[in-house]
Amino acid sequence: MTDHAARIEISPDVAQALAERRAVVALESTIITHGMPWPRNLETAREVEAIARAEGATPATIAVLDGVPRVGLTAAQLEDIASRAGAAKASRRDLSVVVARRGTAGTTVAATLFLAARAGIPIFATGGIGGAHRGAEASFDISADLIELGRSRVAVVCAGAKSILDIPKTLEVLETQGVPVVGYGTDFFPAFYARESGERLEHRLDSPAELAALLAAHAALGVPGGILIGNPVPEADALPAAEIEAIIAQAVAEAAAKGIASKAVTPFLLARIVELTGGRSLAANIALIRDNVRLAARVAVELARLS
Repeated sequence: MTDHAARIEISPDVAQALAERRAVVALESTIITHGMPWPRNLETAREVEAIARAEGATPATIAVLDGVPRVGLTAAQLEDIASRAGAAKASRRDLSVVVARRGTAGTTVAATLFLAARAGIPIFATGGIGGAHRGAEASFDISADLIELGRSRVAVVCAGAKSILDIPKTLEVLETQGVPVVGYGTDFFPAFYARESGERLEHRLDSPAELAALLAAHAALGVPGGILIGNPVPEADALPAAEIEAIIAQAVAEAAAKGIASKAVTPFLLARIVELTGGRSLAANIALIRDNVRLAARVAVELARLS
């Protein structure tokens, strides 16, 4: 199905699931294009789609291929974007430029949120969201993910904010944007590699059915913007908070010394953290993504039952 006015193409299986009000889970693609090395990126992308299907939901991986924003990728398209060198990293602000240039890009959380909302998908699973960077009070470096969460009525299941960020400031920005932040089975906001950031949350829910009821109430009230669901990394795969904090501080200092800034910061830091942890951070990253997709699919199934 193609929306010619908006140039968004929705794959037939996703379109059919939406038309029949069955469970659909949106998935972002910068983790494929920029978050993991080949071929681990393709293996993980295939695996998380399989997890969504096993839980009864249709996966909708979102990306821009040759100038066309696509909601739901074929197996060939998934391999194409995973293996293609030079794919861009597109936030919401970049979408129209990439489309006009007939470019190919992985979509960030912000861009995926926007396109998922346009397609009518109510829930989206990712690894971790962007946020306020350390030193944001001087640099004003605040991820568009937070702004888009205040605009697009899509729930995001994540393992919190990447711990390379300033988490207290990130939560302050989310509050300003009017975004409910809910801990799944936890009273604390997760910190991506670590299960807790030390920041206590006001809201906690403990089952997919409770989360689905929250999404339904949010939509029924007509509240603009999305919901952020913090799902801690599985305990067996978590890294000790003190250890990862020291490693992040070293990586941040190295990025500053090299003059790395803007959209290049996060890919550099994540790659350097993989090196400094001997690959344990990559294993944690993959484990939390699997777990987030599993939870999002279960919530999507419960939400479909309610509708």
